Amino acid sequence: MHKLFQTRLAAGACALALLQAAAAQAAPRWMEALDRGVVAVPAMNGGVLISWRLLGDDPGGATFNVYRDGRKLNSEPLTGATNFVDKTPGAGIYTVRLVDKSKEGPASAPAKVWAEGFLSIPIEPPPAGVTPTGEAYGYTANDASVGDLDGDGRYEIVLKWDPSNSKDNAFGGYTGDVYLDAYTLEGKRLWRIDLGRNIRAGAHYTQFQVYDYDGDGKAEIAVRTSDGTIDGAGKVLGDPNADWRETGGERPQADRTGAFVQPDGTKVAKIQGRILKGPEFLTIFEGATGKALASAPYSPPRDPRTDAPSVEQMTETWGDGYGNRSDRFLAGTAYLDGQRPSIIMGRGYYARSTIAAWDYRDGKLTQRWLFDSSAPGNEAYGGQGNHQLSVADLDGDGRDEILYGSMAIDDTGKGLWSARLFHGDAMHVGDLDPIHPGLEKFGVHESPKANGGIGAAMLDARTGKVLWSTPTDHDTGRGLAADIDPRSPGDEAWGSNQDALYTAQGKVIEGVKHPRQTNFAIWWDGDELRELLDKNQISKWDWKTGQSVPLLTAEGMTSNNGTKATPALSADILGDWREELILRAEDNKSLRIYATPYPTDRRLVTLMHDPQYRVSIAWQNTAYNQPPHTSFHLGAGMKTPKPAAIVTRKASQ
Repeated sequence: MHKLFQTRLAAGACALALLQAAAAQAAPRWMEALDRGVVAVPAMNGGVLISWRLLGDDPGGATFNVYRDGRKLNSEPLTGATNFVDKTPGAGIYTVRLVDKSKEGPASAPAKVWAEGFLSIPIEPPPAGVTPTGEAYGYTANDASVGDLDGDGRYEIVLKWDPSNSKDNAFGGYTGDVYLDAYTLEGKRLWRIDLGRNIRAGAHYTQFQVYDYDGDGKAEIAVRTSDGTIDGAGKVLGDPNADWRETGGERPQADRTGAFVQPDGTKVAKIQGRILKGPEFLTIFEGATGKALASAPYSPPRDPRTDAPSVEQMTETWGDGYGNRSDRFLAGTAYLDGQRPSIIMGRGYYARSTIAAWDYRDGKLTQRWLFDSSAPGNEAYGGQGNHQLSVADLDGDGRDEILYGSMAIDDTGKGLWSARLFHGDAMHVGDLDPIHPGLEKFGVHESPKANGGIGAAMLDARTGKVLWSTPTDHDTGRGLAADIDPRSPGDEAWGSNQDALYTAQGKVIEGVKHPRQTNFAIWWDGDELRELLDKNQISKWDWKTGQSVPLLTAEGMTSNNGTKATPALSADILGDWREELILRAEDNKSLRIYATPYPTDRRLVTLMHDPQYRVSIAWQNTAYNQPPHTSFHLGAGMKTPKPAAIVTRKASQ
């Protein structure tokens, strides 16, 4: 490694340590009590790769023994990375035991070998349907999340089903119902929630959170509902006969998308199938059963003046009168008090941006705070939102902030900063530049006429200061930040409408164009660099030649969300710190979980016990899905971070 690289990394680490001093004194965060998550797959160069979790609350210096069919495979306890290659021929059942102070703990849950390198989970599509206008539709498996729904230390999968007639907000028309299913890793369906006809289907409408909000050791599901939602126990919420869908008509349209031009030149939007009135709720569902536990009126509402605002009122409030901007929702999870998780629900980002924080405690939902860019004093925060959000402790005080595109909201619900770079389609938040103190935010933007001609920018995440930017005169629709080149410290970054690949410090890497993959990233192989994930393929960036080299092509599987080409989920849900990939089958009858076949020498605590990464998995399904990032720099030249201050909540607590 270059000496300058080492010196800069050391300086950045010192500055970061000072920023995090206050956080070290904060109360530990409540997090999941996970099991070892042992997984076994055929190793890349022969044998079987057994991989397991190093937990955030494991004793310091924890070592491990690996067993096959009850016979120990290692002569001495394993002190390094939490994976092991068994070269013994034939099939076997593997277990792992923690060794602490020479005393061996109980065996982990047994793991069979995934002979094909993946686990196939059968899923059940909802029944097809017909809209009131006679349009037939079916169902496609869409975004997924994970949580320990029953408190056994293993993750279950919560899967959203989208009807084939789901709509972008810009367009009218009926859609089918949206469903949420829960599946065990063995393929048992635990429950199904039907959100009902009064929740419209599309990428911007239903963002669901899976997290243990009340600290009972079992995850809940938080999602927007309405009249006619049916919970996992078969109970109907609200009025089962209510139908708030518009049956026809047009409304004047203020923006360019989805426009229909009348003979007199007036632009209008079709409102058939849109939901412009009627009740909305934030509902908490029990993870184990899907039963509705608590509901509260969704905040913020469409308009505080009336449940069915006029065209003029909606346009004045949101920027259009037909439910386009007002029905763009975001969701997340944040540790606002530094210890217990809160629910974050957002509404709007093109013009008015509103973010509400909720707590679910002792069976009750209470609103912690509401931020509204239309409130006096918040004018600089209007129009700054993205098609996603991020959550991180930006100021090192142990409490999370909300990054809502080109602005940030403090843990108190007050505006922290607004960079005035306006709306964008992708952003990344983490320790992207280990030389620069604290965290950074990289994003792409689509309003160069309003922001001074900036297409992409790296910001200081604590202050919103622009560290460097790239020029453009048109929309930059994609952007990615990932450490793919070891020659410079930190994450490389690139946007879709420029050829250059930039270092974390904003310097052009000469001689290469950026990778064509600009959608997702994944930690997959044995080194600390990140790999590229696009559609059903994982690729390695060869920084010497400037080419992407495929490592995995998941035949028969496909990605979600059109050209966004995102997975159902990518997260560290099993094994060591590398990430697993969940994709849906082309026939929508199964999911597959792919696990890395590559051994690694890097020892890290499971990423799911890094609080920033864990909440990143919770918000990954939100609107235009983005890959997660850790609170520390995970990449070339990194030093092993100290485990986060956490306390795990077991189901018996």
